[in-house]
Amino acid sequence: MRQIAVGIGYDIHRFVEGRPLWLGGVEIPHERGLEGHSDADALLHAICDALLGAAGLGDIGRHFPGSDPSLRGIASAELLRGTQRLIVRAGYRVSNIDAVVIAEEPRLGLHQERMRAAIASAAEVPASSVNVKVTSNERMGAIGRAEGIAAYAVALIVRTQDARRKAQG
Repeated sequence: MRQIAVGIGYDIHRFVEGRPLWLGGVEIPHERGLEGHSDADALLHAICDALLGAAGLGDIGRHFPGSDPSLRGIASAELLRGTQRLIVRAGYRVSNIDAVVIAEEPRLGLHQERMRAAIASAAEVPASSVNVKVTSNERMGAIGRAEGIAAYAVALIVRTQDARRKAQG
């Protein structure tokens, strides 16, 4: 039985007019938002996939399918809270989340700490267990042409004491 596990997540969404921009559970001032069934928070979706992958629980689409009408417009922070509950039920706790957002626009440096706090709250971990980095794509490719935003995340989860005792006994 694995005592620690690591997962990686990735997500990308294109910009659209008429939607707010949500990243890391924070509304970011911008003239365009991201397209998606939920609030399209690419950063939180990548984090959910990293956590689910670490626990061997599939991906965000398996647990929160875009075909589910009850999830239309849902805040991705709720999806992260649901993912955190799945991790706990699987006998793990979140130890660390490290993520990077790739965006040509808007500039995100001023929002990193708020994103970090929002992620920590939804994942039920201290802010010191979350890191958010931002970078551009140096004007290369679709992200560089400001067509959308992408995010990568890595998560470390640790088997809980209760799960270890059950496995041993």
